[in-house]
Amino acid sequence: MAIYSVYIINKAGGLIYQHDHNASRPEVEKTFSYPLELVLKIFDDKIVVAFGERDGIKVGHSVLAVNGVASEGRFLKDGRDILETLAMEENYPISIKFGRPKLTTNEKIMLASMFHSLFAIGCQLSPEPRSSGIEMLETDTFKLHCDQTMTGIKFVVITDPRQMAVDGLLKKLYEVYSDFALKNPFYSLDMPIRCELFDENLKIAIEQAERMGSAGV
Repeated sequence: MAIYSVYIINKAGGLIYQHDHNASRPEVEKTFSYPLELVLKIFDDKIVVAFGERDGIKVGHSVLAVNGVASEGRFLKDGRDILETLAMEENYPISIKFGRPKLTTNEKIMLASMFHSLFAIGCQLSPEPRSSGIEMLETDTFKLHCDQTMTGIKFVVITDPRQMAVDGLLKKLYEVYSDFALKNPFYSLDMPIRCELFDENLKIAIEQAERMGSAGV
């Protein structure tokens, strides 16, 4: 069980804080012979698997490295074009590492804004007035928990589906926000939170919630 990440979104839908706590993403490295049996394509300036799954490699996974050389978008760090390198028979056998790429800061900002819009849509779709909005989304690999304060600040926590004690963590996050952000004379409301004490106490709250969740199983 684990708590993967925390997002804090202001009332306008802006991301004001994000912390990856345990967001390790599985990686798969395999040696291939020519011709490559996977179909790769360029998507969002990354080389991704478009067709073919094997040995833990899934459609949507990106090429992270070739023969130990890390990728940077469509190219390797040494400047070679990834698709051209993989198309040349003389480069085989070749080792390719696949996995889910880490989200960039811009992607996190965009996702926070999208969730803010979905939250508003959820409130409008409710047959009852004053709906609390989206409180939890569940998939087979993670759960998204959300708590919105009276002032419109959203605390979003991404966890393992089996993680317990998340409601208590959401309340604790608001306490940390109140004590170490709102009471900070140098902090401006609805602006990004950059405070060392806030970071430290948020991490402590997450670790305590993980221990409580494990103890409750």
